[in-house]
Amino acid sequence: MKAIWIYLLLVNGIGAAVTAWDKRAARRGAWRVAEKTLFLWCVLGGCPGVYLTMRCIHHKTRHKRFMWGIPLIFVLQCALVFLLWKRVITIL
Repeated sequence: MKAIWIYLLLVNGIGAAVTAWDKRAARRGAWRVAEKTLFLWCVLGGCPGVYLTMRCIHHKTRHKRFMWGIPLIFVLQCALVFLLWKRVITIL
């Protein structure tokens, strides 16, 4: 269980850092992070980190794709964890 928490902290931290990096690059007119990359960090478990960072630094908040997509991914992940957890408890 400890490994799962470490993984989630790591993925969320990296997701938040990548989001902040993209915001900084956008302001400087530099190379940008691909949208697929931001969504990848979300799919890997970093939705809370990416979403909270987006809201705090006002990055991609006008993009419906992100404002709806990231919470949707998170809800689906929570539902999947709930269903799997329920199944594990039933088996035990």
